[in-house]
Amino acid sequence: MRVPVDWLNDYVRPDLGLRGLAERLALTGTEVEGIHPHGVGAVDGFVVGAVLSAEQHPDADRLRVCIVDVGDDQPSQIVCGAPNVAAGQTVAVARPGAVMPDGTTLGKAKLRGVESAGMILAEDEVALGSDHDGIMVLADSATPGTPLIEVLPIRTDVLDLEITPNRPDCLGIYGVAREVHAATGATLKAPPWAQDPHPAGDTIPGVSVEVRDPDLCPRFTLRAFENVTIGPSPLWLKARLTAAGQRPINNVVDISNYVMLLTAQPLHAFDWDRVAGGSLVVRRANDGETMTTLDDVARTLDADMVVIDDADGPTSIAGVMGGQRSEVSDATTRVLIEIATWNGPNINRTSNRLNLRSEASSRFEKGLSVRQTLEAQAVASQLMIELCGATPVGGTIDVGGPGPDPAPIRLRSRRVSSLLGTEIPVERQAEILHALDFDTSPAPDGLDATPPHVRRDVTREADVIEEVARLDGVDKLPATLPARRRVAAARLTHAQKVRRRAEDALVGCGLFEIAGWSFTEPGVLDRLRLPADDPMRAVVTVQNPLSEAQSILRPTILGSLLDAARHNVARGMPDLGLFESGTVYRAADELAHEHHALAALC
Repeated sequence: MRVPVDWLNDYVRPDLGLRGLAERLALTGTEVEGIHPHGVGAVDGFVVGAVLSAEQHPDADRLRVCIVDVGDDQPSQIVCGAPNVAAGQTVAVARPGAVMPDGTTLGKAKLRGVESAGMILAEDEVALGSDHDGIMVLADSATPGTPLIEVLPIRTDVLDLEITPNRPDCLGIYGVAREVHAATGATLKAPPWAQDPHPAGDTIPGVSVEVRDPDLCPRFTLRAFENVTIGPSPLWLKARLTAAGQRPINNVVDISNYVMLLTAQPLHAFDWDRVAGGSLVVRRANDGETMTTLDDVARTLDADMVVIDDADGPTSIAGVMGGQRSEVSDATTRVLIEIATWNGPNINRTSNRLNLRSEASSRFEKGLSVRQTLEAQAVASQLMIELCGATPVGGTIDVGGPGPDPAPIRLRSRRVSSLLGTEIPVERQAEILHALDFDTSPAPDGLDATPPHVRRDVTREADVIEEVARLDGVDKLPATLPARRRVAAARLTHAQKVRRRAEDALVGCGLFEIAGWSFTEPGVLDRLRLPADDPMRAVVTVQNPLSEAQSILRPTILGSLLDAARHNVARGMPDLGLFESGTVYRAADELAHEHHALAALC
């Protein structure tokens, strides 16, 4: 999960620095795999400019010689090849010395004999999007010479998070912000779905929805919009999608991706006029049924897959990918926004069976809350109205509803102490749980804790205790044995004692111990020059090897010792004394035979 820090800071601003934040998240169970810069190499050298004139280049039909005010005493001359550059525009300029996203430093240049002191920028040249057809034209309110970072998000750091499968809520920016708030104590702003501009009501004129398999689709919601203007998204939206690893396409598609990245809830936009009959039916596919998905591939379905169809047949594979027949195009003026909850294991099976992975399927297969649907609808409605000029039509069709409220879980203080080996005051437990958006109330022997709807992984007392422990600090927990083991005593067997004495004797002789792989490749038998009838050729074959080099279990440890010797001798270290103590394997009639072996090499 790529989390642009600028986007995260819209909701929470921890005062830790990026390294401190990464360490704190790691201690609470969210691993930060890396911190990557996105955008320009340094913000210095990127400014707002005003094009004073744009004249044809004397020796090149596709170039213009522009005089640009960049806030200096004298304007700069910049040669530009964009077809849309014109006098009077406010533009983004990279001055000589600016470090571009690919790490190159921009210098002064001569283009067909004319000096150029910088570059007028297209959006892809500062990693704000993928468009290179023309330069960016900024709002006239920007003053020449203003640092570009004050106008456009041309640089941000990106946290690369490894989200565990039980936390699909953290596959959205706001879910990560909630986790950062709980881990650091930084103030968390209200969720982006706090306001919903869509009209009330439960019908849409001319549209119907039927869910035939509610076990595979617990909730299905639909909203409609007219007067939709399809076009490019604003630069701030393109910048956020690009930093998060998505490619901007058009405003409606970008809204669907933006809302998914923000809320963790996937959604799908239909061209309303291309939904035959105005009806959407959620059903199991028929064996052998086909449809063409958005990637222009014809897919063959089976009866365990779920589709959304209209009067002409399947129009999307539920929870995985939409269909080509009803996709939004430049001619679209009416849009249906579908946001549903799907059965996670079914989506996982469908995605694997079709070899079709998507951002949507990777979220649905982990199990989303049914209540996330209307949260995402609220954000989508705001953006459809704001960015597409859309007019909401009717209310919200909601099949399945919000489901039951999460049940409270009793959290007993003595159980907390028993599992963690230390006492955590009830007040501290409540503080941690409130930060995680749990509701708590006092109970005779502790707390009653009600998890938020997005925490579907919290179902029992031990789960709540884990939440308390990881936020209070697992590093604080004392090292203790489980209560039932504290009086137990362990002894080495006779074989273990003999083995350790032998290993100690070899170390005492100056040998070094190595640890080889239990897996090896069949060629080692020939390199050891074993006869065809040697018992060691009765090897145990791995059924699902990662590679040919790991396709059998080793019948002897001599191979790894000789490999170590070859490695050392090849690097100028021929004076060797090595030994290995480990398990070797031989094939047998039923279970494989394995025993411990010891070998030394001098």
